[in-house]
Amino acid sequence: MVDVAVIAGSASDGEIVSKATIVLDEESITYDFQVLSAHRDPEELATYVKNSEAKVFITIAGLSAALPGVVASLTEKPVIGVPVAAGTLGGLDALLAIAQMPRGVPVACVGIGNGANAAHLAVRILKM
Repeated sequence: MVDVAVIAGSASDGEIVSKATIVLDEESITYDFQVLSAHRDPEELATYVKNSEAKVFITIAGLSAALPGVVASLTEKPVIGVPVAAGTLGGLDALLAIAQMPRGVPVACVGIGNGANAAHLAVRILKM
């Protein structure tokens, strides 16, 4: 059993993943890391989320940033979204997509590329 599931929508998000996992390692928080896209791997993503024993999900996604919302729709556990600067809008599209979830699908959102703050937030949630 792990405390946090870290899911990136693309392998190219590795730098942001590292920012999160460094903090989790420093805080001795157990985690599992997966690359699963809401668009390219929807069945695998749903299976992973539904079967995960993690207490918190950190989701890292750019462009349409569907990943955090999809994960939140599949679990009652806390979901933290990290927008990625991709494309021409510098991550604002991802930030808005994560922050503007529909009612009943809550996702916490940290700053663009700020995997470290996502991990710090996960640590605070776990300490509750």
